[in-house]
Amino acid sequence: MAKAKESRQKKMNARVDFTPMVDMIMLLVTFFMLCTTLLKPQTMEIAMPSDKEDVNEADRSQIAESKAITILVDEGRTVYYFKGKPSDDNLEKSAFGKDGIRAVLMEANAEAVKKVKALKDEYKHKMSSNLTEELRLKEEYKAKLDEIKDGEDTPSVIIKISDKAVYKDQIDILDEMQICNIGKYVIDNFKPEDKAKIDAKFGGK
Repeated sequence: MAKAKESRQKKMNARVDFTPMVDMIMLLVTFFMLCTTLLKPQTMEIAMPSDKEDVNEADRSQIAESKAITILVDEGRTVYYFKGKPSDDNLEKSAFGKDGIRAVLMEANAEAVKKVKALKDEYKHKMSSNLTEELRLKEEYKAKLDEIKDGEDTPSVIIKISDKAVYKDQIDILDEMQICNIGKYVIDNFKPEDKAKIDAKFGGK
């Protein structure tokens, strides 16, 4: 009887080529490095009142009465405001949103809002593919925007936030400053006499 022919299996050399993985990792590293460089943190500039002892209350509140607006934010997202010097007659109740305090600020800052819109339209057509030129245009735009916001015809806003107000109220009222192109504003202390004025006219409601 013939001896059966033994079957031999060919041994395969198992090897994983990681060269494409290295290329992919390098691409990912490059991508994240570029994103980190281009994404700059956006910060909100806030002007705080001076805490120096040699600055008295009169100097701290020295603002042209015709351009001064004081905003009081109390509990329950209630907003009050008055223009010029405070009195029982000029204290008004408002709210957040376009039909509330935003409408008041837009009306008081109408000239600056119009100039900012014209400035945006002007620089919208000046976009450049050259990075250096684009950065120069952005710096130029920002300088002109700051000049408009700090103009003599723009209002100065004093923001007073009650301890009973929530953090979202502060963020929302600061957003209104940006939306209405208010460049001159400070955050001051909400004093007991402010609460007394509110209670005197609106009965604490």
